[in-house]
Amino acid sequence: MPSAEPIQLVVLHGADLPPGSERIDADPRLAGVRYTTAEHLGDALPGAHALLVWDLFSEALAAAWPKADSLRWVHAATAGVDNLMFPGLVGSDVLVTNSRGVFDQPIAEYVLGLVLSFAKDLPRSHDLQRAREWRHRETERIGGRRALVVGTGPIGRAIARQLRAAGLVVEGGGRTDRAGDPDFGTVTATDRLGEALPRADYVVLAAPLTDATRGLIDAAALARMKPTARLINVGRGPTVVTADLTDALRDGVIAGAALDVLETEPLPAESPLWELPGAIISPHMSGDVVGWRDELVELFLANLDAFLSGRTPANVVDKERGYVSGS
Repeated sequence: MPSAEPIQLVVLHGADLPPGSERIDADPRLAGVRYTTAEHLGDALPGAHALLVWDLFSEALAAAWPKADSLRWVHAATAGVDNLMFPGLVGSDVLVTNSRGVFDQPIAEYVLGLVLSFAKDLPRSHDLQRAREWRHRETERIGGRRALVVGTGPIGRAIARQLRAAGLVVEGGGRTDRAGDPDFGTVTATDRLGEALPRADYVVLAAPLTDATRGLIDAAALARMKPTARLINVGRGPTVVTADLTDALRDGVIAGAALDVLETEPLPAESPLWELPGAIISPHMSGDVVGWRDELVELFLANLDAFLSGRTPANVVDKERGYVSGS
């Protein structure tokens, strides 16, 4: 049944409001909409029943949590919700939903682009062009190469399908061991990932940040990879120990790494990763295609309608695990 009480919504935003925010404001079932930035979130939360976290990776809710006296639902305009998994929210009965589904195919295409960039030596071609140097090289095939995709949720599955379509042999890394998976075939549990790493030419990280995945790729894991292997991280930065990866690239332990997410964002200008051979750095943009903000708003509006109508919104996060159950 629809809520009998007027619902107050808070929208936590950064520099920009959600596109088409007037559509949110116009819902007659809302008592009002308060737009606020991180520093004023505590002032906006009292009496609020729902919160849209549009400031994508903000951790402001943790500090403002004591003011959340009426909160019943938090929706994140992201797939990852590690910034929201603080004890107060995890231990409460507040519903948390995410934006699963918006980023799957764009990230899969981005990963395929990175695999091709490595195999076809495109970064060096660009550098040689800028230097006006004609230097013939041989490049690699991707057909028949092996990829290990760590993270078997919707993003990881989209990556697996994209890479398989391009001719790679794909296996997965996930919470538990299993065989016969429709997208991965074989899935190796993350606590036994060291057994799968030596088989992979490309290790793709697409897992949420949890206690099990934080620091998953450290010096020991990197040492188990082939010296010709490349690491691609489109999941969460802290999954990789940056100092260990920096040493591994500098010492030739692995051949390359493409990092769309990092432990510290933006990556500091003094970081050696900017200039290390084999490193490709991008500013957390793998899922951000033209129109992605509009898709996020459409998903939120559908969930808002469900919430206001007394139905359960889509993409409910298992707060103990830190991601949507089944992903």
